[in-house]
Amino acid sequence: MNTVDERIGGRFGARDGQPREFAVWDPLVRLIHWSLALCILLNGVFTDPEENLHMWVGYTAAGLLAVRLLWGLIGPRPARFTSFPPSPARALRHLAALRRGDRTVHLSHNPLGALMVYNIWATVAAMAVTGYMMGTVRFFGIDWVKEVHEAAFNWLVISVALHVGGVAFDTWLSKVPLVRAMIDGRKRVPDGAKVE
Repeated sequence: MNTVDERIGGRFGARDGQPREFAVWDPLVRLIHWSLALCILLNGVFTDPEENLHMWVGYTAAGLLAVRLLWGLIGPRPARFTSFPPSPARALRHLAALRRGDRTVHLSHNPLGALMVYNIWATVAAMAVTGYMMGTVRFFGIDWVKEVHEAAFNWLVISVALHVGGVAFDTWLSKVPLVRAMIDGRKRVPDGAKVE
C-alpha cells in the first residue's frame, strides 16, 4: 500500500526536524480560490448593487464556482470531492479528536473545513441564482428574491469570517501555514506530525 507521501506527492524534509512538504493545491484550485475571494470582496464592499459591474462580478463568481465544481470531478486527487467529502458525522468526530489532543494534519480540508467549503459554495450558488433571477422580467422587483439574495450575502459574510478564523486556528494548532499553502500549493507539515 502506498504511503500518504507517495499518494499525494509529498516528500520528507532533507534533514531531521525539517517540515515535510506535500503538493496539495494545484494552480487552478488556487486561482479559483483567490479569484472567488476577490469577487466576494468586490461585490460586498466596492460595487453598487444597482450597477452592471455588480452583475458581471456575480456572473464571474458563478463561472468560477462552476469550473471548480467540474474540477472537483475531474481534477487531481486533492481537488476532488472524494478528498474532502461533506460529513457532519466526520466533523463531530474531528471535534472530539481535537478535544482529546489529536493533532493529525489533513492534507486536504479537515472535516470541519470540508463542511465550510461546501457551505460557501452553496451560498455563492444561491446568490448567483437569486442575483440572476432579480435581472429577469419574471422576478424583477419580487421581494422574496431580493430578501433571499441579501440573506445569502449575510450568511456568506458570517461563513467567510468563520472560514478565516478556522484557518487561523488550524494553522496555530497544526503549525502548518495554510495561507501559504493556498498561495504556493504546498503544505509544510512539521516533522513527526501524523498526516491524513
